[in-house]
Amino acid sequence: MILMQTKAIFIDAYRELNAKKLFWLTLGLNVLAVALFASLGINSEGFSFLHWTFDAQFMNTNFISKELFYKIQFTTWGVPIWLSWVTTILALISTAGIIPDMVSGGTIEPVLSKPIGRVRLFLTKYLTGLLFVGLQILVFSVGCMLVLGIRAGAWEFGLLLAVPIVLAFFSYLYSVCVFVGLVTRSTIAALLLTILFWVIIFIANTGDSVMLAQREGAILRVEDRQEAVEVQERFATKRIEQFREQGKPVPGEGDEPLPSGAVDTMSAVNPTLTKARDRLADAENSVPTWETWASRVFVLKTLLPKTQETIGLLERHLISNDELEKLNQMGGNNRAANENEPAMADPRVPERVAKIMRSRTIGWVLGTSFAFEIILLGLSTIIFVRRDF
Repeated sequence: MILMQTKAIFIDAYRELNAKKLFWLTLGLNVLAVALFASLGINSEGFSFLHWTFDAQFMNTNFISKELFYKIQFTTWGVPIWLSWVTTILALISTAGIIPDMVSGGTIEPVLSKPIGRVRLFLTKYLTGLLFVGLQILVFSVGCMLVLGIRAGAWEFGLLLAVPIVLAFFSYLYSVCVFVGLVTRSTIAALLLTILFWVIIFIANTGDSVMLAQREGAILRVEDRQEAVEVQERFATKRIEQFREQGKPVPGEGDEPLPSGAVDTMSAVNPTLTKARDRLADAENSVPTWETWASRVFVLKTLLPKTQETIGLLERHLISNDELEKLNQMGGNNRAANENEPAMADPRVPERVAKIMRSRTIGWVLGTSFAFEIILLGLSTIIFVRRDF
């Protein structure tokens, strides 16, 4: 009996979504996105779009396989841009009114008059919203998997992981949308405040990336300047040895012989060493500051849903560390930074930041995010159960 009632509520809520033109518009756009994905290709000369081929030095089959090419497309624009932005925004617009419409005057009374528990009713409506975006993600993911299998000869079922991963990403935002919609009974307020919350998460993610880049840039600068100090010390040591082998006194400032037991003989024979040490000290002083700020932002992110890291889980699965290392080498990220540029402008920094992001555990990414969602859903459920409609 309970299952039949839940199924009836679920089907009824789904029919409401299905009747909306936006559902079919979003579905059509996802099919169009799959067609765009299929129109891309790669050969020995470069990459192609439909029948046009564009020469590329590294983006050709001499450097990367067709399978890796399509995986890159799927993880660089297919999921992070198309599913995580376009499809998510359309899904929020379509589902933001589910709870406000249900609790509005004259609508909720007939539903509550039936022998259905409020908790079950509320959670079923919530799951209906997730079903909407789940179908959209499924269409795009299955379409891209078929393209990869047909055009690259690789049946990568891992692409279907986009369904639970993007669905989890959407559920973080949708829990906020449901909570606001329940409290305000306004679809517009639910939509706008959810987008505002999304912007806050985006700012936190950006701040995290910037602080990590500053910290890693400062650490790289210390490493580079430490190496420069070691080079100058070796040069000074070699000069001192040459003077001693020749039986000459070690010259100091103004070529005056250094007194016996001079404190810093190496700096005396090589004044550049003093400058190098001063530059190293300046670089070392900046590291603790950026470490502190990076830790503070990390604590803030721990309290918020991990939208960026959740989407990044798909890339972790589809693109191995070796493949990522190869792509970074092709991008030329191994040269040292110019001393006149900010530390975070070091071309090696993005690779380090990417490795840090990939090293964050799945337990931290999903565990803290679902904890946030469960707490918000729990509050929403309590409000729905106790409110006198």
